[in-house]
Amino acid sequence: MNIPVELSRILITDLGDSQLIFLKEIHGERTFPILIGMFEAQAIDNRLKGVTFPRPMTHDLLADVIQKLGGSLETIVISDLREHTFIASLMVRCGGQVVEIDARPSDAIALAAGLNTPIFVSEKVFGLVTNNGPNTRAGRLELLRERRAILAEQIELLKEMLNDKNLNATTSQADIQSYHQQLAQMETEFTAIDEILKRLK
Repeated sequence: MNIPVELSRILITDLGDSQLIFLKEIHGERTFPILIGMFEAQAIDNRLKGVTFPRPMTHDLLADVIQKLGGSLETIVISDLREHTFIASLMVRCGGQVVEIDARPSDAIALAAGLNTPIFVSEKVFGLVTNNGPNTRAGRLELLRERRAILAEQIELLKEMLNDKNLNATTSQADIQSYHQQLAQMETEFTAIDEILKRLK
């Protein structure tokens, strides 16, 4: 059985490649995160906001190809979770039949964003993420570990950027101050998460 869901939240940071999106069932309270790349996160955000570019971006191009070939993206289905990797499919109606196309969830959601394409998650996936997902102690700990790792990467990158003499010479003091504030906030969050994980070990 497939459960209708919605994209409830996108967490995008300017540093690092790992971003988070959250899917929530429409007629219930279950929700879970998917770790995706920066490009896909920005593509989802841009398409939801209706941002256009002079030339088609990858997901815009694929949407145009499907349409020009007489097809339509009917639904997205996230059907499985294998070794921490979500498996998704594009359900494309073309020539009177529905063709199932394997896709990463991030690409599928980026393609569908802004088109009001329904998204479904199988009950099997909900069962897997619930048993080891953010609603369990083990799942919450794993999510905290992932967040700590992302923060560590972002803090290191931001420190390197702030130590770059060229940046300091070409960036306004207001922006530099903003970067320092962002660094302080990330370090505070990292320390808090680290202390929680140490206490819960």
